[in-house]
Amino acid sequence: MTIDLSGKVAIVTGAAAGIGREIIETLAREGARTVAIDVDATSLERLDLPAADHLSVACDLRNPDEISGAIASVIERFGRIDILVNNAGVAPGGTVEELPVEVWDANMEINARGTYLMCQAVIPTMKAQKSGRIINAASFAAIVPSLGGSAYAASKAAVHYFTRVLAGELGPYGVTANCYAPGMIPTGINHFADRPDDQKEALLDSLTLRRWGDPKDIAHLVCFLASDLAGYITGTMIDVSGGKLATQRPYQAYKEMDVRGT
Repeated sequence: MTIDLSGKVAIVTGAAAGIGREIIETLAREGARTVAIDVDATSLERLDLPAADHLSVACDLRNPDEISGAIASVIERFGRIDILVNNAGVAPGGTVEELPVEVWDANMEINARGTYLMCQAVIPTMKAQKSGRIINAASFAAIVPSLGGSAYAASKAAVHYFTRVLAGELGPYGVTANCYAPGMIPTGINHFADRPDDQKEALLDSLTLRRWGDPKDIAHLVCFLASDLAGYITGTMIDVSGGKLATQRPYQAYKEMDVRGT
C-alpha cells in the first residue's frame, strides 16, 4: 500500500522555507499539483518544483483580500482544491507582564486568524466537490506551553479547537479537518539547534525518542492525512513530539541502557 496523491491540488502556506518547504516538496513527490503561499516572494522563487504542476502566490495571511485573490488564482489554474495545509506561523514571545500587545496580535493574526481565513476561503470549493482535506499546524505548545510563550500557546490552542469545530461542520460534505502538534524540530523560529549544549541536552532528555525532530517527520504525517488512507480520521490533533508525554522521565531508559551496555 502506497500513498498516492496523483492529480490532487494541494495548497501549503508558509511554504517557502523550513517545514513548509519540506511539506510541499514531499506532496509534489507523491504526485500532487502544488500551490505555495508565502509572504516572502523572493524565497518562493527559490522553490524548485515542476512548473507545469506548480503555482507560487505571494500572500499576506493577515489580508483577507489577498487570500481571496490567491484562492481565485488556484481555481483559475487548477479548477479544484483537494488539500489545504495551514503551516504558516510565527512565535514571538515574552512574559505576560511585559508582552507588547503587538506581539500578542502577531501570533493571533498569523497563527489563528490566518488559519481561519484560509479555511473559510477554500470551504465553498471543497463543499461543492464533496471532498477535501484540511490539515492545520497546531503545536506541542497547545498541549504543554512554555514560560514566555503565552501568545503562541494561546494561538495554537485556538487552532486545535477551531479544527475540531471545522471537522464537525464539514463532515457531511466528505471533508476532513485535522491538526498536528510538532515537538522539538529545529527551525529558524525556535532556534533549538543554536542553544548552548547543556540546554540542548536537557531538552533531548525530555524525549522518548532522544533526537531532534526532522521536517520530514511532519511532511510524512501530512501526506498520510492528505491521502485516501486517512479518510476516517477527522477532528483530531496528532502529537509529533518524539514521545515527550509518554513517560515522566524518559532519559532514565537511556541511562539504564548505558549502564547495561546494551
